[in-house]
Amino acid sequence: MKNTESLSALSPTPTRSHAHSSLDARFAALADPTRRALLTQLTRGEATVMELAAPFSISQPAISRHLKVLEAAGLIERRVDGARRPCRLSLDGLRAMNEWLAMLGQAMVCNYGRLDSLLVELTTPQSPPPDPDHE
Repeated sequence: MKNTESLSALSPTPTRSHAHSSLDARFAALADPTRRALLTQLTRGEATVMELAAPFSISQPAISRHLKVLEAAGLIERRVDGARRPCRLSLDGLRAMNEWLAMLGQAMVCNYGRLDSLLVELTTPQSPPPDPDHE
């Protein structure tokens, strides 16, 4: 079984859709270890910039810049709560990445399935063709 439909989404195209550029921004945001650590902190729930900055040895403005990148990529959301602006993970942004990664995972499962079938075929002893003299 070929999985060309799933794999066609991986092929480069001359024009990039909004979905692809959003994925690019999300993965680019995750390229930074500080931003990944901030997302990990947010798995425990909402937090303010000051709460998120506490474990780091960088300034609060630097943390704010990292949070702006994560927000622009759609990975976090901020809400207004009086003078506070707590951050939280964005389900939609994470879901889009998860769906794309699941598609890659399914393609890998199909590829390994085909490889398994080929290995069985190659290692199964073939019976010799019938000898016409002994029929």
